[in-house]
Amino acid sequence: MTQAVETSQRVHPAARMYAREFKTGQLSRREFLVRSTALGLSTAAAYALIGGAPASAMAHRRTPPMGGTLRIQMEVRALKDPRSYDWSQMGNITRGFVEYLVEYNADGSFTGVLLESWGANEDATQYTLRLRPGVTWNNGDPFTAADVAANFEGWCEAEVEGNSMATRMGSLVDPDTKRAVEGGIVVVDDLTLQINYPKPDITLIPGIADYPAAIQHRDLIGTNPLDHGVGTGAYRVASYEVGVKAVLEKNPDHSYWREAYLDRIEFVDLGQDPVAWLAGAEAGEFDMNYETVGEFVDLFAAIGWEQSEVTTAATVVIRPNQNNAPYDNVVVRKAIALAVDPQVCLDLGINGQGILAENHHVCPIHPEYAELPPITVDKAAAFALLEESGHADHEFEIISIDDDFRRKTTDAVAAQLRDAGFRVTRTVIPGSTFWNDWTNYPFSSTNWNHRELGVQILNLAYRSGEAWNESGFANAEFDALLDQANGIQDADARRKVMVQLQTIMQDEGVTLLPYWRSLYRHHTPNVINAEMHPKFEINVHYLGVAA
Repeated sequence: MTQAVETSQRVHPAARMYAREFKTGQLSRREFLVRSTALGLSTAAAYALIGGAPASAMAHRRTPPMGGTLRIQMEVRALKDPRSYDWSQMGNITRGFVEYLVEYNADGSFTGVLLESWGANEDATQYTLRLRPGVTWNNGDPFTAADVAANFEGWCEAEVEGNSMATRMGSLVDPDTKRAVEGGIVVVDDLTLQINYPKPDITLIPGIADYPAAIQHRDLIGTNPLDHGVGTGAYRVASYEVGVKAVLEKNPDHSYWREAYLDRIEFVDLGQDPVAWLAGAEAGEFDMNYETVGEFVDLFAAIGWEQSEVTTAATVVIRPNQNNAPYDNVVVRKAIALAVDPQVCLDLGINGQGILAENHHVCPIHPEYAELPPITVDKAAAFALLEESGHADHEFEIISIDDDFRRKTTDAVAAQLRDAGFRVTRTVIPGSTFWNDWTNYPFSSTNWNHRELGVQILNLAYRSGEAWNESGFANAEFDALLDQANGIQDADARRKVMVQLQTIMQDEGVTLLPYWRSLYRHHTPNVINAEMHPKFEINVHYLGVAA
């Protein structure tokens, strides 16, 4: 195995190549930062390599005054084993006491949280992770590499229901044992861990930056953080009522390893209706929201709240599930795709606040995105295909949650299918029950968060048999190509595989994916460091309120 490259010693050769490509206009700044920092280059070193600024991802983050209470409008969902978190809101609350190894920044870079640094060897089969010294758990135990190793072992337990981290671990999971491969996780010393992949994999750092990758104490893997409260963060849970309110307060019994500013954070649940969010803002019930959607972007600005916007690969999929007839028929799926114009979904679903997509789940913001020919929309041809399939008389029920943009987007799909001659029933389900069975509905819509790499989202959502594969798509050729793409560091070379993956998704009619969302957040002028994150992340340690 190749000697691992140490970030503190030298720049990874691939990072130098990426810097050259950036300087010649072949890479955007975001693409350069994603690629180079994922391989272990610090954000400051990455900017220095291209002669840019800021010197770090923290450069635009202000230092708030100490103290105060901040109220955040956000759903308060039932918590569970972090490996099975399926909503950002869960991580946003527990991030106050259960932290992460690394974090993803809005500029595309990765920075260490509980990791001080990391490095990858030249073929991305070995990663060396160095922990931040001086960190302790709030129960008094030292934070060591044994804790991180235990989390990696838990993440690789593929038989655990809902454990999407097993997908993120990729080839580190033995397909026969459903556990970590032998020799894959090695504790070098108290502050150093080595991860050894059996084949190249570029997705490790992006994978452990995602919200299900919260780091638990080695003796508490598989438990609910709400049940024990053990973590490395500055806060503790003062109260928690699902669907109503969650309160964090600074933990006076814990010596936190960095600064945290607020004394108290209240997460206020006002449900799914943005009308209620606006009314709550006008009534002074909270100071910052989780997100702002559609026409409410202008309405929040009109009441004097400050606005933050970020371009992302967040989206909505309206997918048939291939485990249910007639969606197991590719002709039916192609007919559905042929009848729906993404522009109509963009305009009616999110008020035009985004860009068009192409019915596959790789965004132009992803480094390996491959541009395909424009989508064809032909309603007459769509119905002809439906007749050919033998399902022209089928009643298509399309299900969505009862909210704003997901409901409106799904309504737009239903209307277009009706225009093409399909028989369509729309069913709207309250959020309190919709998510209980979100992966199994025969034909429904779901929102998906931004991911840093195209291969990440394809691994999570479309690989055969994975926990979050809500389309029921199972294709051996697709899986094999995805394995190949996961091991290619150079995005241009990976794009040659990605064009095949994207084309398969279109040809198989896997999903309707009409647009990529711009995301918005609003807050009162006295809130500090409340900018919208591409992945909806809220880290309460950075937030503050002006005196």
